[in-house]
Formats: sequence, C-alpha cells, structure tokens
Amino acid sequence: MTDETTAVADEAVLDVILDVVGGMVREILGEYDIDDVEITMDTTFHEDLELESIDLVVLAGRLQEHYGEPVNLAEFLADKELEEVIALTVGELVRFVASRT
Repeated sequence: MTDETTAVADEAVLDVILDVVGGMVREILGEYDIDDVEITMDTTFHEDLELESIDLVVLAGRLQEHYGEPVNLAEFLADKELEEVIALTVGELVRFVASRT
C-alpha cells in the first residue's frame, strides 16, 4: 500500500468508528430527550454535549461491549489530567479506539 492509500484506509476506519461512537453518544443523549446533535471529531463531550461522568461510564461500557476488552475507556482516561478529561473530544476517543482495534 502506498502512503496515500494507507491514509485513505485509516480515514475510512476513523469514519466508521466515528459513526459507531456517535451512535452510542446519541443513544445516551436520547435518554435526556436531546435529539439531532451533530457529532464530529472536534465535538467535546463536556462543553458541546454536556455529558456528565456517569454518561462516560455508560459510554465506556458500550464501547467495551462493542469492541471488547482492549478498548478500556477508564484506562485511557486514567492517564489524563482533569483538564484533559474535561476537554476530551470525540476525535481523541475515536483515535484511541482505532489504536486498540
């Protein structure tokens, strides 16, 4: 594979994971009657989506159910400072999932 082909393949993988993660987040938001939210790689969990820590716990469980043990959100977040967790973007999570699958 050329570098360009690899980049396109990597981008396609990220798009698929973004769709899966976005769907999971929409399900969580739906429990709060929040619909029609745009979720991009730059969307933040705290400021844009207003998710609480309990919501991230729910998301962690869904990610692990879907992708298995290697995708451990708690482990991923444990290495971050509080400010980094608050500023976490969907893209950072998507790239983490891609690195573990």
